[in-house]
Amino acid sequence: MATQTHAKTTALVMAGKRSGVLDPLAERAGVAQKCVVPVGGMPMIERVIANVAACDRVGEIRVVAHEPDEIAAIPSIKALMEEGRLVFRPGALNLVDSVFSGAEGASYPIMITTADNCLWLPHDYAEFIDKAIANQAGAAAALARKEGVIAADPVGQKKFYEFSDGGYSNCNTYWIGSEQALGAAEIMRGGGQFVKFPSRIAKAFGVVNLIRFFLGWGTKEKLFAQVSRRFGFKLVPIEMSNGYCAIDVDEERSLGVTERLLANRNASAA
Repeated sequence: MATQTHAKTTALVMAGKRSGVLDPLAERAGVAQKCVVPVGGMPMIERVIANVAACDRVGEIRVVAHEPDEIAAIPSIKALMEEGRLVFRPGALNLVDSVFSGAEGASYPIMITTADNCLWLPHDYAEFIDKAIANQAGAAAALARKEGVIAADPVGQKKFYEFSDGGYSNCNTYWIGSEQALGAAEIMRGGGQFVKFPSRIAKAFGVVNLIRFFLGWGTKEKLFAQVSRRFGFKLVPIEMSNGYCAIDVDEERSLGVTERLLANRNASAA
């Protein structure tokens, strides 16, 4: 568990948009960018930031955005700005350079998450942070076990990272423990869709690790240890307890799945 000896974690919430392209969900909702599309009756970024802010491991929140005004107009986000807890950082032309922009001048460690991770709760962020600290991670990536993802969304995810200890899905949440480890952000260049684009694994991790990855040689911990030697710092896979952590809002289908899971969660809490 986190203790008072650990500094608060800085949260980067990635809320950028593709240059010159209006996201279909944004177009349907009549807004300028995807991150303010309503999900379960609330702009998705408002939901994410509310859960990040409610995690007591998190200190400063940095929102990396190309069009901050539409986001800053949301009352709860405006309140966090007035408290001095939330600031905006400019988005860049790609995800990696946007991470570098968001991290400039920030206090470490840094947790990176995305504005469409609508199902994460404060205890999920706490779990990720606590495990990264306990593992003394230089950098880390959140993963959800295949069985948990399928239980949450039986028809959505078709491809998983396969290791000898099982299949896993990426949760689009990352840990950067120090400025030296910021180079690990290169892993996310191009969106991090390694299963669809194997050349990205080879570029980031090396050809030998690409072969190990696709042949399923060893556990995820063993592969990450091999990758750590290539990067020169400890890169750790963080297995999340909840499969829903791997579900984000990409298009109409995943929006529907997310809203169904949120409705079930609210019904259970009633």
